[in-house]
Amino acid sequence: MTRTTLRTAVSATIAVLVVFTGVALSPVPAAHASPLPIPPLLESSTNARGERVFDLRVQSGSRTFSGNTRTETLGYNGDYLGPTIRVRRGEDVRIRVRNTLPEPTTVHWHGAHLPAASDGGPHQRIPAGGSWEAPFTVDQPAATLWYHPHLMGTTAEQVYRGLAGLLIVDDDISESLAVPREYGRDDIPLLLQERRFSRGGSFEYRPSMPDLMHGYGGNALLTNGALEPYIVIRDERVRLRLLNGSNSTVLRMTLDDGGSFHQIATDGGFLERPLERRELVLSPGERAEIVVDFSFRDAGPVTLLAESTSGRRYRALELRPATTELQKSRPLPTRLATIPDLASSGVDRRRQFVMSTMGRGGRLTINGRTMDMNRIDEVVQLDTTEIWEVSSEGGGMGGMMGGMMDVPHNFHVHGLQFQVLRVNGRRPPPELRGWKDTVPLWPGDRIQIVLRFENYTGVFMYHCHFLEHEDEGMMGQFEVRR
Repeated sequence: MTRTTLRTAVSATIAVLVVFTGVALSPVPAAHASPLPIPPLLESSTNARGERVFDLRVQSGSRTFSGNTRTETLGYNGDYLGPTIRVRRGEDVRIRVRNTLPEPTTVHWHGAHLPAASDGGPHQRIPAGGSWEAPFTVDQPAATLWYHPHLMGTTAEQVYRGLAGLLIVDDDISESLAVPREYGRDDIPLLLQERRFSRGGSFEYRPSMPDLMHGYGGNALLTNGALEPYIVIRDERVRLRLLNGSNSTVLRMTLDDGGSFHQIATDGGFLERPLERRELVLSPGERAEIVVDFSFRDAGPVTLLAESTSGRRYRALELRPATTELQKSRPLPTRLATIPDLASSGVDRRRQFVMSTMGRGGRLTINGRTMDMNRIDEVVQLDTTEIWEVSSEGGGMGGMMGGMMDVPHNFHVHGLQFQVLRVNGRRPPPELRGWKDTVPLWPGDRIQIVLRFENYTGVFMYHCHFLEHEDEGMMGQFEVRR
């Protein structure tokens, strides 16, 4: 998929959403620019088994985002969002979760390679007032992952109200590379969320039937929970860890000076080489790491912009140089990582998955079925490699199916990172050649991914990460067996 194709698809999606959702919302400007909140790093302790232990508390709260009206929110260890959990490859960790909400929840470690019992999917339900622990060994390359609820039928609302946080993995390679890595200074986490604010300055989750089909769009973008924030930078190069944490909004990221940046990582870790780009498209749940270089720019500020599928252009973050003489940064390395070819040693099986906005009886389905917790949809063998072909049924954004307009989807797989082999019969663009756990599909797309099932058996999920679609049943289960 080319950049031109992505731009066209985003524009077409915008047109569809305006027509079919009927959403006409006034923009919500920030009352005044505020400093970017940086999620704190979660402290840990060490238990008798030598595990690093982290404690998360799921709680309710409230916050004023704009105007004088407070929004009822949810958060981890606070009133909105959660702290950043930072771990290192090879560590044994145990994350203890206490649910103080009057409703059940789960905590899913999105992008993590770990046992099924620790995945935090809908089977690991934490009742109101209950607790749950996720022990696992960190065994994957350095990456920007995240955590969020995954309870069947209520994921969208719980994420929308604020339950999300970052999970950063470090390793020997990431610590040796000449890339910015001082957290909160030149290594900045950015959790981006489109939200629907009322005139009074609060938001709530009340989806209509069109919202369930086309996604819950909005009229404002929160960056780490703030509207139009800024950050003062003191270094020539700044690394931005981008997460599209929106429910169902695709974001196209650019810089307001029209300049380029370098993408260095995808969902599951570093690309093989830095990729110079002028725009970046992220569907819900996708991550990317970029480096913005101020060594050749004027001394003035540069703003990271986000264009969303609700047809709006947001000021996601203003980067303000502290002085005209910024701290020198080392040049980016020409090579970042070596990514093995998963398909080179042979493929054991191929499968097909068709994502449909219709299905039987007007449902959102995969292979004609909606999610059933008591049904295993696919059985795979441990220590095998498979190619999955995922397609989004439809003939394009202008096509009609049974009176309903085609809508975009994406495809997320739990418990592993995969590689993209083909996009509509062609080699994937450079930005899709790294480790991925979530891949976008525009109507009519056909994408082949290769997956290696190793280390863990058990039941995992695959689903659309447009959260309204997920809650409506666009999800299935695969079981890894010996």
